[in-house]
Amino acid sequence: MARNSFLKLACFTNSSPFANLLDSCIKSKLPPTDVRTIHASIIKSPFFNEVFIHNRLIDAYAKRGSLHDARKVFDEMPQRNVYTWNTLVTALAKLGLLDEAETLFLSMPERDQCTWNSMVSGFAQRDRCEEALRYLALMHKGGFLLNEYACASGLSACSSLSDVNRGVQIHSLIAKSPGLLSDVHIGSALVDMYSKCGKVDDAQQVFDEMGGGCRNVVTWNSLITCYEQNGPVVEAINVFRLMLRSSFEPDEVTLASVISACASLSAGKVGREVHGRVAKDVKLRNDIILSNAFVDMYAKCGRIKEARIIFDSMPIRNVIAETSMISGYAMAASTKAARLMFTKMTERNVVSWNALIAGYTQNGENEEALSLFCLLKRESVCPTHYTFANILKACADLAELHLGMQAHVHVLKHGFKFQSGEETDIFVGNSLIDMYVKCGCVEDGYLVFRKMTERDCVSWNAMIIGFAQNGYGNEALELFREMLGSGEKPDHITLIGVLSACGHAGLVDEGRHYFSSMTRDFGVAPLRDHYTCMVDLLGRAGFLEEAKSMIEEMPTEPDSVIWGSLLAACKVHRNITLGKYVAEKLLEVETTSNSGPYVLLSNMYAENGQWEDVMNVRKSMRKEGVTKQPGFSWIDIQGRSHVFMAKDKRHPRKKQIHSLLDILIAEMRRKQDHAETGSLSSEENELFILSSLVQQCLVSPF
Repeated sequence: MARNSFLKLACFTNSSPFANLLDSCIKSKLPPTDVRTIHASIIKSPFFNEVFIHNRLIDAYAKRGSLHDARKVFDEMPQRNVYTWNTLVTALAKLGLLDEAETLFLSMPERDQCTWNSMVSGFAQRDRCEEALRYLALMHKGGFLLNEYACASGLSACSSLSDVNRGVQIHSLIAKSPGLLSDVHIGSALVDMYSKCGKVDDAQQVFDEMGGGCRNVVTWNSLITCYEQNGPVVEAINVFRLMLRSSFEPDEVTLASVISACASLSAGKVGREVHGRVAKDVKLRNDIILSNAFVDMYAKCGRIKEARIIFDSMPIRNVIAETSMISGYAMAASTKAARLMFTKMTERNVVSWNALIAGYTQNGENEEALSLFCLLKRESVCPTHYTFANILKACADLAELHLGMQAHVHVLKHGFKFQSGEETDIFVGNSLIDMYVKCGCVEDGYLVFRKMTERDCVSWNAMIIGFAQNGYGNEALELFREMLGSGEKPDHITLIGVLSACGHAGLVDEGRHYFSSMTRDFGVAPLRDHYTCMVDLLGRAGFLEEAKSMIEEMPTEPDSVIWGSLLAACKVHRNITLGKYVAEKLLEVETTSNSGPYVLLSNMYAENGQWEDVMNVRKSMRKEGVTKQPGFSWIDIQGRSHVFMAKDKRHPRKKQIHSLLDILIAEMRRKQDHAETGSLSSEENELFILSSLVQQCLVSPF
C-alpha cells in the first residue's frame, strides 16, 4: 500500500475513509503491518481521539492476528463505549482466550445482547459447554432477548453434553418466539440436538414442523445422521431418497452418512447407486472422505474386490482406508491378505491393530491374535478397551487361563472402571467374566462381576450362563432372581442360561415354569434354542415322550441339534424304539456327513445286544459314504500340546502315562461303591492330586 495515499487522508472531514481502509484490510486479509500504517495516519489526523475509529482499529488488529496491538489500543483509549468492550471480548472469545474474555466481561460497566452472545458462543465453540449454558441462563435471567445466535450456541452445547433436559428448555423458549421457529438455522440445531441426545422421534417431529420452505441441506443432513447413528438405520436411506425427491442436492456430509448407513445394513445395491452418483460429480469423485467411506462400505458388504478397486484408485491413501481393507479381508476370512496389508502400512494407529486382532479372533486364529497383541505391547502402542475385549475372547476360546490373567492385569493397569459413559467399557468386564467361566474359574468370574461399577444385560447373561455351564445350576437361578430384582430386563439369551441351569441341576418343574412363562412374564417368545434347552432338560430327566411332543409342536422346524439332544437322551435311558425314530428324523435334517447319529444308534443297539442292527447301521454308513472321525483329547503343558487318540501308542512316554492311568482307574473303582455318600470336596481333591501326577509325568525330564 503506497505511503502517499495515506498523506491525502489529512483533508478528510470525517473518519469514514479510515474505517473503509480498515475494512479493506480485513476483507483482503492484509498483514497487521498495513493496519499499523493506517493507525499511524489516524494518529496524525483530527480523529485520533474518536471512539468510533478506535473501535474499528481494535476490530482490525484482532481479526488480522495482532491481539497485542488491539489490547494496546483498548488500554490507551481515554473513552470507551459498549461496542469497544464487545469488540475485544468477541476477539478474545473467538481466539479461545476464554478466561481473559471472562475477566474483561466481568469488568464491563455495561453489557448488551452482543456481549452475552459472544460469551455463550465462545464457550460453546471451545467445548466448554457447561459454562456456555451457565452464561445463557444468566443472559435469560438478566432479561436479555435470546436471539438465534444465543439459542443456536446453547443447543450446540446441549448436543455436546447429550443434555436433552436443558435442550428441551431452550426449545420451549424458542417456541415462544415465532420468529425463531421459522429460522432454518435454529430448526437444524434442534434436529441435531435431539439426534445427539438419541431422541429420534423428537428430531423427526421438529423436522416435520419446519416445513419444506424452512429446511436447507444442513437440516436434511442432521436428520439423516440422526437415523444413521441412532437407528432404525434404514430410515437414513429413506430420508435421503425423500431429500432427492424434494430437489435438494446432497453434499459430501449427506453422502458420507448415507454410505455409512449402507455399510451398517450391508445394503450393497444402494451403496453402488450412491457410488454411481458420486462418480459423475467431478468435485466429489476424488474426495478422500467419501473414498474412505466407499472402501469401508464395500468391505462390510463382503465385496472385497470392489473395495480393493476403489482403494487402488485413490490418489492418496490414508490409515482409515487401509484399516477398512484389513477389516474387509478379515470378514472375508482372508487373514493372510489382511496381515500383508497391515505389514505394508507406513502409518498405523491402535484402530489398525484392533482390526487385525479382531480379524484373527473372528476366524478362530486365536494364537495369531495373542502373538499380535504381544507385538503391539513391544511397539509401545497403547491398547484400548476393544483390544482387550478381543484378546480376552481369544484367551476364552483357547481356555488359556494364564494368558487371560495376564490380560486382566493389563486391564487393571489401564484403569478400566467397567461403566457406561462417553467411552463405555462395560463390555471389557463382560469379556473378563466370559474368559474366566470358559476356563472353569467360575469364582474369579463372579468376583469380576461383583466388582463391576455398572452392569448391563450382557454382564448378567455371562455370569448366569457361566454358572449353568459349569454345573452351578442353583447359583445361576439365584443370580437370575437377583437380576429381576435389580430391574434389569432379561432377554432371550438370559432365558437360555436359565433353562440350561435347570437342565444341569435337574430342576424339571422350574424349567417347565420358566419356559411356559417366558412370553407372559418377560416378553420373550421362545426360539429354537429355548426348545433345545427344554428337550435337553426333559431328556436328562427321562421325560422322553414329553420331549418328543415338544419337538413336534415347535412353531419352527427342528434342526439336527435338537434331534441329536433327544437321541443322546434315548441312549442314556436305553429307549431303543424311540431312539430309532429320532435317529431317522435326525438323518433327514442332517446336511453334512456327520457320523454322530449313526454312532449313537449303533452304540444303543450294541448295549442291548442287537448285533444284527449294529451291522445294518454300519452298512448304511458305508453306503452313504460316512466315516467316523477318531476322537482325540489334548493337554497343554509348559506351552507344548500333547494330543491323545483312542488306541494311540505314539506318545514317547506312553508307558508312564498308562501306568498312572491304571492307578487312576483302580482308585475310581475303589471309590465307586460309596461315591454318593463321600465328601465331594475330598473326591475333587484326590482327582486333583492324580491329575497333578499325570502333569508331573509329562513335565519331568526323560
